[in-house]
Amino acid sequence: MLAGTEIKPSDAVKPAIRVHERDTVAVALRPLEAGETITVDGMAVTLASDIPAHHKLALTAHEAGEPITRFGETFATASARIETGAHVHSHNAASTLSGRGDYAFATPGEALTPISDGRTFQGFRRANGRVGTRNEIWVIPTVGCVANACEQIARRAERELGGSVDAVTALPHVFGCSQLGDDLGATRQVLASLAQHPNAGGILLVGLGCENNQADALLDVASDLPRDRLRLVVAQDAADEIEDGLAAVRELMALAGEDARTPCSVSDLVIGLKCGGSDALSGLTANPLLGDVADWVTASGGTALLTEIPEIFGAEHLLMKRAASEDVFNAIAALVNDFKQYFIDHDQPVNENPSPGNKAGGITTLEEKSLGAVQKSGKAVVTDVLRYAERVRRPGLSLLEAPGNDAVSSTALAAAGANLILFTTGRGTPLGFPVPTVKVSSNSALAERKPGWIDFDAGPILQADERREVAETFFDRLIAIASGQPARNELNGERSIAIWKRGVTL
Repeated sequence: MLAGTEIKPSDAVKPAIRVHERDTVAVALRPLEAGETITVDGMAVTLASDIPAHHKLALTAHEAGEPITRFGETFATASARIETGAHVHSHNAASTLSGRGDYAFATPGEALTPISDGRTFQGFRRANGRVGTRNEIWVIPTVGCVANACEQIARRAERELGGSVDAVTALPHVFGCSQLGDDLGATRQVLASLAQHPNAGGILLVGLGCENNQADALLDVASDLPRDRLRLVVAQDAADEIEDGLAAVRELMALAGEDARTPCSVSDLVIGLKCGGSDALSGLTANPLLGDVADWVTASGGTALLTEIPEIFGAEHLLMKRAASEDVFNAIAALVNDFKQYFIDHDQPVNENPSPGNKAGGITTLEEKSLGAVQKSGKAVVTDVLRYAERVRRPGLSLLEAPGNDAVSSTALAAAGANLILFTTGRGTPLGFPVPTVKVSSNSALAERKPGWIDFDAGPILQADERREVAETFFDRLIAIASGQPARNELNGERSIAIWKRGVTL
């Protein structure tokens, strides 16, 4: 059931790793020096230049214009002649991505064999059947004008009202007014989706009164939100919106405080799959580990969410091969092409990614980044395609529309219903979101340097007899976090949202 490429202990003592037999490059596991001769998969390679750790070296010569292969797929073409043993990176390798793609459906993806995992977690089953991994009160502003008031209410409630729930958390943002059409609709929808999240045992909605994003219109969208677990404060109508907010939170805490954790199946997990600050090891360790989790959860009847659509450009064909039906295939194609058109309409190249940090970590092109990123989805069949701010509709792997931006895409995962977000990183980031955000390092050096950020170190995969033993340990850790053990973002108070703005500001 494990996805991706297995890395054996012998690889850990080698100077470099070749991922696939078709690959024309290998990834250095340590800094390599020009003139040094190394052996990769039985091939002796004399280095033509210094190779930084986690960067790529050529296993064969490439003429200008020839394809360069990693993960068994072309991720670049040579922009100049590359000698065997030379450093392969942005100076001599270029992206092949351009505009919209033409895609043709072949056959449906082959579903994973269903499994019945004996593990359970202690979750909160809501009246609508959805399950939360936390029981919190969320204080949500309809508009940015009252965002600070929401934060004051949440801070005072945490300090003054005791601990009958897991947390009282404000979700401030700057939108909800001076927006039009689809942009206002998206803001309203993402807030409504968050309000219906099963991790919230109660919702305090705080409005200003005169904003475009009127509370009644938002609540019309939030049809799945139990009204007995909702309180509304309109600041312009209140003598003291902070005191009124505290009184409302007190009522919600009395109700939610009666909720109790009960044993829940792995099928009740909805996991969001995310990477940020990636390096060249992300596709070798942390992302395949998340692929193992995606396979475990979806084969158990649960749900996985993959997003960051610009960061599947160049690898979308791998997801399309796993579409459950022609309709899902066409929905994937439309989503990818619509996102490419979004770049084109703004006169931007579709291959501007990767970021400077990604490049410093050894990632050369967007195709290479995407080939590593899609490994987070394992081998699961794609059963649905969700547009921005939509909520999960069915089990299996869903592809969710959102940009690569960490905050915007992670917020979209939470709004879609993820009750855990699994976030891989090779460079490190402290960011956290409304639901437990489990940080997984691609390399052990990061985990050792930033233990306050990292929940799980995937670096030992390089030394493990099989990735399975690391995966099993990770599964158990996720069960513990789903059952209430705090993730690092929760301990650090890192809980934020970001809304995707695409339209006109008045």
